Parts: sequence; C-alpha cells; structure tokens
Amino acid sequence: MTKPHGVHIARLLPWTGSDGKPCFLLTDGDGYLTRVADHVESVQLGMAGELLDHIDDLLADLRATPDQLRYGLARMSESLRDVKRIADSRGARLSGAAADGD
Repeated sequence: MTKPHGVHIARLLPWTGSDGKPCFLLTDGDGYLTRVADHVESVQLGMAGELLDHIDDLLADLRATPDQLRYGLARMSESLRDVKRIADSRGARLSGAAADGD
C-alpha cells in the first residue's frame, strides 16, 4: 500500500496481545513489522487452506470419531478467526480506515 509521505494508518495485525485484545501498527505501509505481519498473514492463509483439505478428508471418512471431528472443528474455528482478522485488516486498509478488530 502506498500512502503519501507522512500519512500513517493503523493496521490491524494478524495476532492479538497477551490479553486477547487486537494489536495495531501505526504505519505508512512499509517497514520491518509490516513485512513480518504480511508474512504471518501469508502463513495463516496457507495453513487455513491445508486445514480445509484435511477437514474435507476427515468428513469423508466414515470412521472419523466424534473427538476427531470436534478437534478439527476447534482448529477450523481458530483458523476462521485468523482469516477474519486478515480480511478485516485488509478491508480497512483498502477503505483507508482503521479496522476495529471485532
């Protein structure tokens, strides 16, 4: 994202603080932490895709146990939360507003 010199936005980061609250980075769209956040988002999205494939296999397996399905659902919930945070962050950056992290 290119912003005019000196213009900063609050970027919702793809992780939360130790208290579970959203973390923001005041940035012009460039810098070390921006690149770290971009990398973390890329890893999270890749893991979400792999998890979808695994869950598809698990759902197709008639021998899958309730515990296996519950575990898979818990991981899907975590992954969906990550993907939503990424979407919120990117949507806010596209609109020029700060994401609220909800």
